[in-house]
Amino acid sequence: MFHYIWSPWRMKYIQKPRKEKGCVFCEALQQSDSAENLIVFRGERTFTILNRYPYTSGHLMVVPYQHTAVLADLDASTRAEMMEVVNRSILVLREVYCPQGYNIGMNIGESAGAGITDHIHMHVVPRWNGDTNFMSTIGGVRVLPEGLEESYARIKEVWEKLKY
Repeated sequence: MFHYIWSPWRMKYIQKPRKEKGCVFCEALQQSDSAENLIVFRGERTFTILNRYPYTSGHLMVVPYQHTAVLADLDASTRAEMMEVVNRSILVLREVYCPQGYNIGMNIGESAGAGITDHIHMHVVPRWNGDTNFMSTIGGVRVLPEGLEESYARIKEVWEKLKY
């Protein structure tokens, strides 16, 4: 007996050419904020965007406006804002998803696991006890309980309400 897991949003990823021209973060910045570009917040020096290919529902990335692959290229104010926005991301995710923990970090360079190597960014990943199971560990498959559009709407609504 076969079981099917549908994730139709992945088809865009599967069918696109492997080497994209331009930077996905810089391109997203040129668009109006919506479920299309997934930007939930724009700060003075950074912005927050949903990961289009998330590890879990609510997987956010905090990205500086400055296009660089090197953390030391960012000024201290930008690095500080990144941390403050990570903190705000946690507050929003806590209200929206009630996770039991978080993974927060940066993958700098391809050998460190960075999927986007030319524009540094921080991941904020909500986690729950038991969210890694046989599907991900054996099958290499992620099962997400909601679509990106719904995640975007829920996170954006709370982000805008949150007094910070």
